[in-house]
Amino acid sequence: MQVKIIGGHGGVTKNYNATSYLIDDALLIDAGSVASGLDIEDQLKIDHILISHAHLDHTKDLAFICDNCFGLKGKPFQVYSHKTVHKAIKDHLFNDTIWPDFSVLPTEKNPTIQFNEIDNEKEIILGDYKVVPVHVQHPGDAYGFIVEKGDVAILFTQDTAATDRIWEVGKKYKNLKAIFTEVSFPNHLQTVADLSDHHSPQTMKEELKKMPKDVPVYLGHLKPNYQEQLIQEITDLGEPRLHIMYADDVRYQFE
Repeated sequence: MQVKIIGGHGGVTKNYNATSYLIDDALLIDAGSVASGLDIEDQLKIDHILISHAHLDHTKDLAFICDNCFGLKGKPFQVYSHKTVHKAIKDHLFNDTIWPDFSVLPTEKNPTIQFNEIDNEKEIILGDYKVVPVHVQHPGDAYGFIVEKGDVAILFTQDTAATDRIWEVGKKYKNLKAIFTEVSFPNHLQTVADLSDHHSPQTMKEELKKMPKDVPVYLGHLKPNYQEQLIQEITDLGEPRLHIMYADDVRYQFE
């Protein structure tokens, strides 16, 4: 299974893009930068989109991928998230005020995007992939995902603070090859991290103790304005299985 980091940061600047992870060029996790980070030809290859929660850095490019691929794809993008996330996207983005409602364009029977509800820990089959959504600790009915294809499973928490259940579920997968999670704020902003349900390096050190053992952990969602400090604080933890996602447009292969 290949994971392409289109955008792996917790903010947007000239060199850093918001969260979008693309699996095998077909399954997208979050839409923070998919339109700005991929050519239209590659956007058209995407069939399924998992949305962890409704925050703008995970959803904003739903607007632009629909606009870019309108009338070209022949079938709708299938979007999977909690029903409250669908409602937030429909009410505040695809509302014909901020952006056209592509869930009924070009027609209601042939839309550009189609929403599908997920339930906590209920497996969904998306082509060759088995996906289990697991609720995590972050505002807005946020979910992480365990994605399995053949002999490879990968766990994505997306945005979260300290959580438990996703690690319990993850330990059931003997073929778990990688964990993608987040560290957003440096230690001196621990209060901000706590209030917004994000990790700092010091809370990630404790979170590691709950995770499945001997599985590499990839850290993203670093805030661009604190990236250098975060890199230093994560490095200072001295945890060999932690890998920092410094840059976007990077591919990881898991077998």
